[in-house]
Amino acid sequence: MDPVLYQKLAVYNLWMTEKAYLATDKMSDAERKEDRGAFFKSVHSTLNHILFADRAWIRRFTGTPYEIKGMGVDLFDDYEELKAAHLAMCQDIIAFANGLTSEWLLADLTWTSIDGTKTNTRPQWLLLSHLFNHQTHHRGQLSTLLSQAGIDIGVTDLPWMPDAVADVG
Repeated sequence: MDPVLYQKLAVYNLWMTEKAYLATDKMSDAERKEDRGAFFKSVHSTLNHILFADRAWIRRFTGTPYEIKGMGVDLFDDYEELKAAHLAMCQDIIAFANGLTSEWLLADLTWTSIDGTKTNTRPQWLLLSHLFNHQTHHRGQLSTLLSQAGIDIGVTDLPWMPDAVADVG
């Protein structure tokens, strides 16, 4: 298991999160919070959910006591607070990824679900892969919501990320 993959995905996450907020900055607060029929209803709640999951997983990986609430419960009602917390989380994910080792990735993690009803054990590489896949999945939903609102988030493909092939460090 090569930590470089996850380091690159962490940088990609920051790039895409910045792009998402640049796009959503163009909306009014009411437009961001409008129920648009998505799984988490609104642009605002979809952004909150991505942050919720990032915090839940990085909390499990590191023990850092990030505040999380129940599934589908917004962490932040205020958009600017959400944006600042989300961008800070991206930096925390980069710092975490930069400290990864092959040994850590190959080890198992046992955790209990947010609601406390189920305990699971899986390889950490699988769970970290899930974190990045989860972000991409919900950013895809966000991109659709923005497109339907007439806002183009721009290029989202990993190979076109600035410095996509530069060394991670």
